[in-house]
Amino acid sequence: MTGFLGGHDSSDEAAALQSAVGRPMEILLVEDSLVAAKFAIGALDRSGIRHRLTWMSHGDDAKSFVFQEGRFSLAPRPDLVLLDLNLPGLSGRQILQLMRSTDHLKRIAVVIMTGETTPSDGDEFGAMDVQGVLTKPVDVGNFVDLVERLKSYWKAEMIIPYSQEGQSENSRSN
Repeated sequence: MTGFLGGHDSSDEAAALQSAVGRPMEILLVEDSLVAAKFAIGALDRSGIRHRLTWMSHGDDAKSFVFQEGRFSLAPRPDLVLLDLNLPGLSGRQILQLMRSTDHLKRIAVVIMTGETTPSDGDEFGAMDVQGVLTKPVDVGNFVDLVERLKSYWKAEMIIPYSQEGQSENSRSN
């Protein structure tokens, strides 16, 4: 299942602010559990982060979306990927490895969402340069804390103005 869910800011004032300051954060949620996806979507909607969210439940579709392949050739490049490790098709680990081995995708922020972790996972995730790990079932407080850190990070580092070509300055330099 693949779905697109729009973010916030439908008012005229919000639209004017968005065009003057930058664009909403593009978030790709890759999660095959409907319950976990609804939880993440609800938490993001309540977070106050201006965003557009695309939800994918299959690893092959998620990889094509991130790499802008096939029917996703015009898809927006995500700024943040919330990535489940156990997916149908390509696994989250495989998608992450492909992203980290591709120059123009290396800098995309990734938060792992997984049902199980082992002591060795910390080393593995550290080597893959992820920005966070959430263990499912996700604790509401932990998710809200992570969303707040991402919100601060986004405001401080990731507000990306539009260029004349309609691409962000950041995506042109990658």
